[in-house]
Amino acid sequence: MLMLLALALPLTAQDSTSEGALFLLLPSGAQGVGLGRAMTAMTSPEAAFWNPAGLASLDRGRATVLRGEHVAGEATGFAGVHVQQGLGTFGMAYQLLDLGTFPNTDDLGNVLGSTTFRNHQAILSAARAFTEGFRAGANVKVIRFRQSCRGQCPDGGVSATSWALDLGTQLQPLRDTPLTIGVLLAHLGPDFRIDDGDQADPLPARVRVAVAYELIADRVEEDLSLTVTFEAEDRLRHLGELSFYFGSEFVAGDADQVFLRGGYVMGDRNDVDGAAVGFGVRYERFELGIARSLARGGPVSASEPVHVTLGVAF
Repeated sequence: MLMLLALALPLTAQDSTSEGALFLLLPSGAQGVGLGRAMTAMTSPEAAFWNPAGLASLDRGRATVLRGEHVAGEATGFAGVHVQQGLGTFGMAYQLLDLGTFPNTDDLGNVLGSTTFRNHQAILSAARAFTEGFRAGANVKVIRFRQSCRGQCPDGGVSATSWALDLGTQLQPLRDTPLTIGVLLAHLGPDFRIDDGDQADPLPARVRVAVAYELIADRVEEDLSLTVTFEAEDRLRHLGELSFYFGSEFVAGDADQVFLRGGYVMGDRNDVDGAAVGFGVRYERFELGIARSLARGGPVSASEPVHVTLGVAF
């Protein structure tokens, strides 16, 4: 249970590196997991959970459902994107991380009640391509942790609330070269504070810098592409603890497509280094993605189970 509180509540460590709302760092979506979290320079319907600038290149609206299981709990997300020609891309998203319900017992093992832990985040997104090679986007997020109780509970109900901003860009500096540079400032906002209390810690603000390069699209006649991407992440408030993310995505097809993805996480501060794999298909207006992280470590030593994304274009 302490592991769940570490991901949800503001931490109370006495050093200056403590952070709250660490659930914001958990990956969301099959593409993001399959690419080893290297999403800052990528276009994706999942971009509201990564770099909102990645929404600007979408050519049509989409509705997406995301489902994934973490060592901390089960995550369910929904995202809707609308593309308005001449104005940009606008989106709304919501994600629930259900950490579970646990019995409260007395010294004799008798069940007196239960405690449920849940994290919520609601996201409004806006993105636009300002020139052919420059895109920018922003998220406004409301985040909340809720510990609710039924029956007899030693701590009663506890909640914490804050809001945050994500600011991202994607740049293609060379017109004839399929190179994209992505920059993201994530989780900027006030401290994550216990409601009606003094306990608070800063949000896990991060800076991510990424490059993505398309290797083969201009070199073969078939509808094939292979994109490789690399990015580095650091904490904004305490620079110098870098994490690295590597990903590759092979796509076969034009209107209907098949996706093969692979990635690797290295130097993650939560010790979840390791590989990831993913698969996806797009048929007419429908898309399915499946991915699994093979990393071990984190709050407990276990592999992350499968993540699934279902989408439909409109």
